[in-house]
Amino acid sequence: MRQFDFWDTSYEWRRLFSELFGTFLLVTVGVGGSIVNARFGGDVVPGPVRAVGPGLMVMAIILFMGAVSGAHLNPVVSVAFALRGNFPWRRVGGYIVVQFAGAVLATLLLIGLLGKQGTAGLTLPGPGIATATALAWEALLTTGLVSVILGTASGAQALGPIAALGVSSYIILAGLFGGPVSGASMNPARSLGPALVLGNWTSWWAYLVGPLIGALIAVGFAFVLRGAGGGTAGSRAAQGTLGTLWRPGRIGQPESTPDKPEPDNPAGGGRPSSPG
Repeated sequence: MRQFDFWDTSYEWRRLFSELFGTFLLVTVGVGGSIVNARFGGDVVPGPVRAVGPGLMVMAIILFMGAVSGAHLNPVVSVAFALRGNFPWRRVGGYIVVQFAGAVLATLLLIGLLGKQGTAGLTLPGPGIATATALAWEALLTTGLVSVILGTASGAQALGPIAALGVSSYIILAGLFGGPVSGASMNPARSLGPALVLGNWTSWWAYLVGPLIGALIAVGFAFVLRGAGGGTAGSRAAQGTLGTLWRPGRIGQPESTPDKPEPDNPAGGGRPSSPG
């Protein structure tokens, strides 16, 4: 039972902090571009940059923190992993709460630094786009996103850290062609967190229902492609490997920092005298 770490709660606070911090960073990039543009006018942060930024941030978060919590950063990703049997349902509620909290904190910080700039920071349908169309668009984009996440996490691929490249690439591509239509949120926390802070709920339901529908479709597609989930590789990707493959603490033996170069290497930078 311990191989999946489902029943070990001793590291839960670290996982929750990882999701809080990761979602905070993601929303800071996703919301920050439009607020900076509104504050300084013009296109200080061009549209393509606003599409690329969140994808690069997700890649960085997966690489530096994915092993702690799985780097979901998105409520519908947590739900999808749970439906696949790779993530325990008892953890879903906590993940969703801290994901929304991270989005709210990021928006509050941006507004505190740059001020409230009208609707900047909100995810809204593009000009002439109906809310229902935006909902369908978000469902379409999220189907692809969650399919990529579930696929790269499965035992069939088991890409590990390299999965960050696939996920970030999809987010960038979806933002480039989908942003003008719906904002390419694919993430209820990213959209509803700013809506709560700004007190503007325009078309909010499209950014809750659309991604959820997309995630459910992606879970169905994953079953068609790979059968039932719940394998070791998928579970480790969904939960991180904290407490299973490694434990927090010092890596290697402690070693004092020398105050002068070692005799055999006057220039410094030689090998440590003991393995670390």
